[in-house]
Amino acid sequence: MSLYHLVRVGTWAEVGRFQAVDATHYPRGSRVVLRTARGLELGEVLAPPERAADNEAPGDGVILRGVTPADDLLALRLQRNRAAAIEACEAAIRERQLPVSLVDAEPLFDGRTLVFYFLGEPSAELDQLTERLAEVYEGQVQFRRFAEAVNTGCGPGCGTTAATGGCGNCAEQGCTIASACAASNGAGKRA
Repeated sequence: MSLYHLVRVGTWAEVGRFQAVDATHYPRGSRVVLRTARGLELGEVLAPPERAADNEAPGDGVILRGVTPADDLLALRLQRNRAAAIEACEAAIRERQLPVSLVDAEPLFDGRTLVFYFLGEPSAELDQLTERLAEVYEGQVQFRRFAEAVNTGCGPGCGTTAATGGCGNCAEQGCTIASACAASNGAGKRA
């Protein structure tokens, strides 16, 4: 039997069942980093874990860890740049006079995925527009190193006293994301 937390995730506040990779029991209200079918996302635990029967369908993903202060900084940066992506998309829709309305844009926590939500008929021109905007957005915020650090840390054993690579002091300073942020802030460079 597996233990699953109920977690609210995404712009549309979908609720799913997630198992903690390290068997941690997160209390209600905990903010967590998740791996979902879409990628890395942030979520909020709605209920502590409950046992699932062996014949139940698998969960919707895994809880990787609780949100850290460095994760909060990354989330703020993603949200700040989300607003810029929305403005650019709305301007491009008006300019091209496309018959759609932008409802929202949602950056996933991996920093590589920007999901646009529209009302109206999708078209090839809209697909090209959103692909271009996603590329510009990623280039501006320079998140490739963030994504690597979030996914794998900065080396073997990252975040533990057994760290053998990367920055070498993750256990003391919890710097997996912060060091990636400092390294990826080269002016005008794409990471």
